Amino acid sequence: MTDTAWEPLRDLPRGTPGLERAARAVRQASSRHTSVYLYGVEGDTLVLRAFSGRPTEHTRIPVGEGVCGRAVASGVSQVVADVAGDPDYISCSLETRSECVVLVHRDGRVVGQIDIDSDVPDAFTAENVNCLEEAAKLIAPLF
Repeated sequence: MTDTAWEPLRDLPRGTPGLERAARAVRQASSRHTSVYLYGVEGDTLVLRAFSGRPTEHTRIPVGEGVCGRAVASGVSQVVADVAGDPDYISCSLETRSECVVLVHRDGRVVGQIDIDSDVPDAFTAENVNCLEEAAKLIAPLF
């Protein structure tokens, strides 16, 4: 994954169409990205705004619950190398083996997140997270 992978994230339309294109672009950036979910923060709840890959029944997640909620509550991106070993993991798919959640900031506050599932164990490196944080900066205006 390189910064050039994020070229499709530049100049996206606001709202749902832009978020849907962003989710597709993040998913296509790596063959390890099985599914990408973009959640917006609304009060104390994460609300699914767009996704690419497998659908999820988790369209609303309370802040503090699951890996996604933990990321927002702690203010820190999360990488779970083995979801089976994380007691907070909320399963979207039985095939998922690892997860990465990167926070989206705007005006100094968390406004959303990029949640990526992978069917590959230990799929996310520190370099991947740094690259995804660059993607989050480009996506931030869409929230």
